Amino acid sequence: MNSPLENLSIYNVVLGSGSPRRRELLGLLDIEFTVDTGHAIDETVPCGMSPERVPEYLSRLKAEAFSLEPGDSRLVITADTVVILDGEVLGKPHDEAAAAGMLRMLSGRVQTVVTGVTVSTASRRESFSAVSTVEFAPLSDEEILYYVGRYRPLDKAGAYGIQEWIGAAAIKGISGSFYNVMGLPVHRLYEILKLF
Repeated sequence: MNSPLENLSIYNVVLGSGSPRRRELLGLLDIEFTVDTGHAIDETVPCGMSPERVPEYLSRLKAEAFSLEPGDSRLVITADTVVILDGEVLGKPHDEAAAAGMLRMLSGRVQTVVTGVTVSTASRRESFSAVSTVEFAPLSDEEILYYVGRYRPLDKAGAYGIQEWIGAAAIKGISGSFYNVMGLPVHRLYEILKLF
């Protein structure tokens, strides 16, 4: 039985991300792909750019780092995710104290999660953003310190992974794609990949 994404068989699909969550989520689409994390970029954002536009902008920068030339058979998928609270971007915490501080800010609040994705070949590039909102229940300091100490969410925007303990214990609800909050809006990506 042919895959619904049989059109991708002419490409070498590459995920330009070291995120194990993105690797897992892309794997849900039943396509063969490799991972390439050897294209570091300067993630400086232009002054005045709205937080909602940052992830798509960064996903395009990551795509451009692959320098796809005519005849290159790669189809590259790059992405970036941010958590936005009160108009401010919460990135990845640099240590456990910063992670706990972010979770105290998110406790009992609703935040926005935006993932920007770019799909590139030598002849075409498509970018999009997906937006979800996440509502946290109030968290005690004991709960925050338990989560940070046990799960060490230092590689996650906003200092949490919805697929971990905190998602089960503290997230009251989401509006939008659950997978987007994990780091890759798989349904939107699937729809884009069908066009290549």
